[in-house]
Amino acid sequence: MSSSIPLVKADLPGIPLFKRGKVRDVFDLGDKLLIVATDRMSCFDSVLPTPIPDKGKILNQLSLFWFNYTKDIIDNHVVTADVKQYPKELQKYSDILEKRSVIGKKAKLIDIECIVRGYISGSAWAEYQEKGSVSGIKLPAGLKESSRLPEPMFTPSTKASTGHDINISESEMRRIIGSQTADVLKQKTLEVYKAACEHAESKGIIIADTKFEFGELDGKIILIDEILTPDSSRFWPMDSYKEGGSQVSFDKQFARDYLLSIKWDKDPPAPPLTEEVIRRTREKYLEVYTKLTGEKTL
Repeated sequence: MSSSIPLVKADLPGIPLFKRGKVRDVFDLGDKLLIVATDRMSCFDSVLPTPIPDKGKILNQLSLFWFNYTKDIIDNHVVTADVKQYPKELQKYSDILEKRSVIGKKAKLIDIECIVRGYISGSAWAEYQEKGSVSGIKLPAGLKESSRLPEPMFTPSTKASTGHDINISESEMRRIIGSQTADVLKQKTLEVYKAACEHAESKGIIIADTKFEFGELDGKIILIDEILTPDSSRFWPMDSYKEGGSQVSFDKQFARDYLLSIKWDKDPPAPPLTEEVIRRTREKYLEVYTKLTGEKTL
């Protein structure tokens, strides 16, 4: 697969826009949604001015792999990703939609991000160093950066009006969405994470942490958005893993590290990435896709 011109924004004249997220452009098809993964890159809640070629295709294809892999644990929003089966009015946009889009069920979003951590890294490590806890949950003393946690931790968050993630307790989650829904979200988050970890480890990859989003449709809770991609997860190679420091990663951490190295204050607008960071980020996304799915090309 050769590098292609990146898709920064999906413009589909005649198809009503439902919303434009940080990475995905979503179009309204009535009782369904057309979700297009662009090549935009988001770090620290800001969209960067420089896209990553083929990133949207990688995210979409990897999500489809995982949705299929976990469908016996929980249903998901996927209707079809076969452009040939799309409605007639979308056929003229097939060049844009091929490999980077999916038609999904239009579910009601449950406004909770379901984060699960199997290892301590990132913001969780920062909190542990300061308070000995993660999301307010006390942990054993003596953990090191990137240590495997005794058990995977469910640490939900919600979105503030500014778009930044706000960590909340399980009791607060229950207050927001109700105990019954909260219990399902926690159970399914942990089940999907466990199944994904077993597969990833068989391919030589650690899933240090990840996050899921759920929706409700006809009284049933389903997985939506994307799952287990380099945008939503920390992927580490098992053969180089060693607790006590940061890890080599197959995800957007490479781009994050660059932005930290140039002392960006994380306030928009974000600075551009260098050609080298763009190239290396694309390579990392493609490598983890190949390792996890066994597919050599998109």
